[in-house]
Amino acid sequence: MRTAMLCAVLWGSILHGQQGTVISGSVHERGVNAPIGQTSLAFEGTSLQFFTDNKGHFQFDATIQGEQILVVSAPDFLSKRFVLYLDGSPIDLGVVYLERDIEQEQTDNLITLTDTELLDDEMAGTGGFGLLQSTRDVYLNRAAFDFGQAFFKVRGYDSRNGEVLLNGIPMNKFFDGRPQWNNWGGLNDVLRNQEYTNTLAVNPNTFGGILGNTNINLRPSGMRPGTRLSSSLSNRTYRGRLMATYASGSKANGLAYAFSASRRWASEGYVQGTLYDAYSLFGSVEYQFNRRNNISITSISASNRRGRSAALTEEVFELVGNRYNPYWGEQDGKIRNARERKVMEPIFLLNYIHESEKIEWKTGLGYQTGVNKRSRLGYFNAPNPDPTYYKYVPSYHINSPLGADFINASLAKEAFLENPQLSWDQMYAANQNTEGAAAYLLSDDVTEDKTITANSTFKYRISTPMEMAVGIHYKSTNSANYALLTDLLGAEFHSDLDTFSNTQNDTGGSLQKIEQDKFGYNYGLESALLGGFGQFQSTFKKWSAFASVAFSNFTTQRNGLFTNERYLENSFGPSGEVTFSNLGYKGGVTYFVTGRHWITGQAAKLESPPTLQNIFINPRENNAVVPDIQNEILTTVDLSYHLRLPTLTGRISAFYSRFMNTTDINFFYVDSGLGSDFVQEVITGLDRLHKGFEFGFEYEASSSVKLTLAGNLGHYTYASDPNVEINFDTSGEDVISIDGVQDLGIAGLKGLRLAQGPQTALAFGVNYRSPKYWWIGATANYLTHNYINVSTIARTNSFLLDPETGVRFPDATAENVTNALRQRKLEDIYLLNLVGGKSWLWGKKYISVFASASNLFDSVYRSGGYEQSRNGNYGQWQKDNLSGTPSFGPKYWYSYGRTYFLNLAISF
Repeated sequence: MRTAMLCAVLWGSILHGQQGTVISGSVHERGVNAPIGQTSLAFEGTSLQFFTDNKGHFQFDATIQGEQILVVSAPDFLSKRFVLYLDGSPIDLGVVYLERDIEQEQTDNLITLTDTELLDDEMAGTGGFGLLQSTRDVYLNRAAFDFGQAFFKVRGYDSRNGEVLLNGIPMNKFFDGRPQWNNWGGLNDVLRNQEYTNTLAVNPNTFGGILGNTNINLRPSGMRPGTRLSSSLSNRTYRGRLMATYASGSKANGLAYAFSASRRWASEGYVQGTLYDAYSLFGSVEYQFNRRNNISITSISASNRRGRSAALTEEVFELVGNRYNPYWGEQDGKIRNARERKVMEPIFLLNYIHESEKIEWKTGLGYQTGVNKRSRLGYFNAPNPDPTYYKYVPSYHINSPLGADFINASLAKEAFLENPQLSWDQMYAANQNTEGAAAYLLSDDVTEDKTITANSTFKYRISTPMEMAVGIHYKSTNSANYALLTDLLGAEFHSDLDTFSNTQNDTGGSLQKIEQDKFGYNYGLESALLGGFGQFQSTFKKWSAFASVAFSNFTTQRNGLFTNERYLENSFGPSGEVTFSNLGYKGGVTYFVTGRHWITGQAAKLESPPTLQNIFINPRENNAVVPDIQNEILTTVDLSYHLRLPTLTGRISAFYSRFMNTTDINFFYVDSGLGSDFVQEVITGLDRLHKGFEFGFEYEASSSVKLTLAGNLGHYTYASDPNVEINFDTSGEDVISIDGVQDLGIAGLKGLRLAQGPQTALAFGVNYRSPKYWWIGATANYLTHNYINVSTIARTNSFLLDPETGVRFPDATAENVTNALRQRKLEDIYLLNLVGGKSWLWGKKYISVFASASNLFDSVYRSGGYEQSRNGNYGQWQKDNLSGTPSFGPKYWYSYGRTYFLNLAISF
């Protein structure tokens, strides 16, 4: 009898000395009768988990008793559930046959959604949909595949609140705390083996975050042997995709290897002018010294270039619709986008794993380098080339201080509709009349990161019901940040002066910059984090519990490479070190009512450093750090009820999370009425409250029909009135400030809704699976309570003061101000989505087709937005809004209409 590789993952469910039940059998693929190695066998309601060996055999000693549900699952296959009664008598399950899960192709649709999130950097964070692709939880699947189209965020959390690991190595960035999915995008075939833990649940690889944690296992021995070829068509971010993958499986000599490549492209996506050009390469080799020890080397190289799009005012949307994008124009008959994003950051991983009956030791070393570029169009002593600039649209003439000018408004409308895009020819022509100096130029904001990460975890089974784990990790990033002059658009040079103050950006360098010169700003950031965690867990007959503690020390320092004339004292050279020490605690208890009903309660208090983007106020120009910056503190509680009946499964959860002492830095152009400047807004002492309920249930009406019901009832608000400071690049006599800093005092944000996507979401789904290997599903979705992001300075007392007199505007009564600043709720969203597929077995070749149609009724809705802060006081705001079509009204992101995704794959 062959012994399976035992991978006990957490609990045991009995007292010491209790007799176990030996369960044996094998797992094969239905139709071809091929064994499925590394199949998971787990008991629901516990974390007791075992795996088959590479030939599909299993035998393990289940040290729990009574009626239990055993789930047999493997990537790309439908799971099977067995109701077993464990009383110590051996159980032979014989051959368990699993069917291919063609619904797995829906993951490709998820990747498309994730791409969409990253199109514009002004979007208020990503929702972490990619974190959720490895879970079969009914609610989380709806959140990723259906709610995600409206930029829904699970519990209102940002993706920085979850962690993504590749082979146990953390991949979240220091800059914003988020994982960069572009770094491995397009490699769906090799990303399928994922271990996901939801919320605060124990994860053997990391202490983790509250959104959930995903460890992507890239070891070739865990991939299904064979070749897979696929081709996709879509009308979303890309139009076409080709992918090829080969995995050898584990050879008799201990070797296993896998390779994958993909290509994605579009001359234009759903939104106008959004090109897409990406390729991805993957290679990994693994050597198993013996059953207990193995080493692997992995390399990922993913290059992604895409054209970006913009948020639009309601006025512009009414003129040109939701597909409009002002960032592009035609040049020599071809689309040219001024706002492109290019990401190329290769990853190299080295991993060693030791596994035995009681010990699991994993050690990994990662290195990542490369560039992240964002292009932009600059203009100097020349008209703004943006066709949506406020002076070029009708509202500018309607809101004229001299009175509404409807004739010129009509002419402006006609001119805009005739020429709604960038004019590259005009910019080239303008540069020919400037005596060599550039009036217009194209540049890249460049970030070059070099990151070294080391991670080691040790898990030890003390006894059947008790287990402990410890881990330590180190991460260091050296980041170079600069502006690179890429195209002078026919000019000879650029005079590197600040537009507002006419001062030099680089006093130690040449004033005249040419193509491929660094200009504007140039600095480095050196950051390092050392941390560790320890956790203990135990399971008994009716309950289980865990406790975990983590520590970390984070240090960062800026090093200026330009001497900026506006900041001669603190722009060049190293800043002081900024250091944060953090502790985190979490724990949880599960009570088993029966094997089919259980209740979990979890709680945590976590400290974390602010992200890099919220530590240095204006790192492009100086070393200034947010005054009295503190650790961010999070307290959270989660309570869940889980149900596992033969035909009904699901859960309902209640959650409460409070984020405290958070810092936020924003950049924008403001007009105070007496002067105008580009400013940095520093918000400190900001608290946020997230609370609500989420649920997901699946009912198996028959062997072919499944019904699902899922939803979220959330309430996410600002929980404090933070302090606001404005930092001016230039401080003139008309600005009441000290050293370019103006304290605006307290902003009245408490109680306002967070702009975290729809806070209430409901979905009802029907899925039919035919015995002839085709399936179809439909989901009706309703999303509401979606609010736009508010202007913080408009909620300060200074906003109400007349800059000429220093006293409150007479019209700024409490009633008028309340009406003026009432937070805008976006319209409710109704979505109908269809998915379906068909598979064939042709000899030893497996062919599958997957198709989806999203937003079937082609509805157009606003998925998010923000108030502009251009109007610096109530008087200006009032004049701008008199006509009902303000020049500086809120900007919105508009949804895609009806979209499709089609995938054809063949495996052999």
